[in-house]
Amino acid sequence: MAVAALAAAPVAMAQETKVAIGISGWTGFAPLTLAKETGIFKKNGLDVTIKKVPQASRHLAIGSGDIQCAATTVETWVVWNANGIATKQIFQLDKSYGADGMVVRNDVQKIADLKGKKVAASAPGTAPYFTLAWFLKKNGLSVKDVTVVNMEPGPAAQAFIAGQNDAAMTYEPYLSSVRAAPQAGKIIATTLDYPMIMDTFGCTPKFLDDNPKAAKALADSYFEAVAMIAKEPAKAYEVMGADVRQTGEQFAGSAKYLRWQDRAANQKFFTGEFQAFSREAAALLQEIGIIKQAPDIAAIVDTRFLQ
Repeated sequence: MAVAALAAAPVAMAQETKVAIGISGWTGFAPLTLAKETGIFKKNGLDVTIKKVPQASRHLAIGSGDIQCAATTVETWVVWNANGIATKQIFQLDKSYGADGMVVRNDVQKIADLKGKKVAASAPGTAPYFTLAWFLKKNGLSVKDVTVVNMEPGPAAQAFIAGQNDAAMTYEPYLSSVRAAPQAGKIIATTLDYPMIMDTFGCTPKFLDDNPKAAKALADSYFEAVAMIAKEPAKAYEVMGADVRQTGEQFAGSAKYLRWQDRAANQKFFTGEFQAFSREAAALLQEIGIIKQAPDIAAIVDTRFLQ
């Protein structure tokens, strides 16, 4: 009996673990919503609060203690750690396969034609701004060659359709709104052309050190949600779509442009690709003045919860 009681103790403790997670409406983060709404987190001993926090201020929410964990792009963790917000990535969420992109007016033939033009993108330090810098660099330009109008991805797409700005950086589900408005413009490049958007989930070192079982439960819950999407896609898409005011069918349309990463894909990702991309991203971030010095890449990841 005593052995049974001891074995049950960690579960009882995990059931009391509260964790607040900061995300956006990005399609790639939706399995986290699915895990909450279908009771996966609760079943695995977690009391999860999901907060919609713009990427530009998500690090402030972590720094203030308002949230303990967050979902964001790999290079954003580089920025946060370089600028004093200590965090560690613990599992990969998704990879973009056309879900992030640049939209331009119909008369723009190539990205290099944007020199001197207005491009809507989120603030420096965010994924859309970094994507803009990456796309421009691959086409012989820099962010200094365009006028960046700071707008979040949803408003950026809406403003573009309404005729504002020469180009915009956005992502699913908002990118599809431009696909559906060919009179406004076209998608000139996405992450199919430049594969560089991948998202990970991370937490503060203190949370991970204080709650290792809860951290493992977060990773396990995510992989369970991904498995549920494969097993019951219609139900899963309906739940995930509702969170961003889409039908299940509309959400499925957005989801076509990315791939959620299961446990096996995670274990592979963190054995080389993660390190190589993080180093290249850090170099570009330094070049465009977002960070002064690159953090130690090995110190901003903790893969012990992937087993």
